Amino acid sequence: MKEYKTVRHATSYTMTERKSEFICYVTPVSDESTALAFIGDIKKKHSDAKHNVYVYILRSNNTTRFSDDGEPHGTAALPVLELLHKEEITDVAVVITRYFGGILLGTGGLVRAYTAVVKAALEIAGIVRNVCCTVFTVSLTYSDYPKIEYFLQGKPIIRDKTTFENEAVMVLAVAEEGFCETEKSITEITCGRAVITKLGERFYAL
Repeated sequence: MKEYKTVRHATSYTMTERKSEFICYVTPVSDESTALAFIGDIKKKHSDAKHNVYVYILRSNNTTRFSDDGEPHGTAALPVLELLHKEEITDVAVVITRYFGGILLGTGGLVRAYTAVVKAALEIAGIVRNVCCTVFTVSLTYSDYPKIEYFLQGKPIIRDKTTFENEAVMVLAVAEEGFCETEKSITEITCGRAVITKLGERFYAL
């Protein structure tokens, strides 16, 4: 997978629907143990709640797990799962705690409420696109360094870090398809003096 979407940061959102309180927790996760620990923490925090519905989706092994936690089948976790799939969001865990307010919401009401609280939480968390990038170093003379600094301005190239010793060494990252063109440009600007070394691949938020 060359890119994927996930949530930018963990957040929560609370709403009330006909006296029932819905609290949605959303967090980015990278593995199943982290997702399960997150779900466990929320369940423990709200052990007195009527329901703790959860969904998590992982890129690893295309893992998807969900639970209605006692809500009528298809009214809670499934609508949330469908929403996440529609938005193409992965590496995410969602828990929706519901404190029952004494008024039955019905099938349609539950679907709307669970969908609405998750939508609101996702808006707060923010969606980020992580792209597979080529990470590389550029070793430069001090006279060439300002030229490359100028070249990088406004470019979709990530500057990870720069060290200054006998020469300037920049650690950069660019989307895979842009590496060859970037390498060519740097070589031309420095008249071949720059030493470019590929380090590997890594996902970055772009």
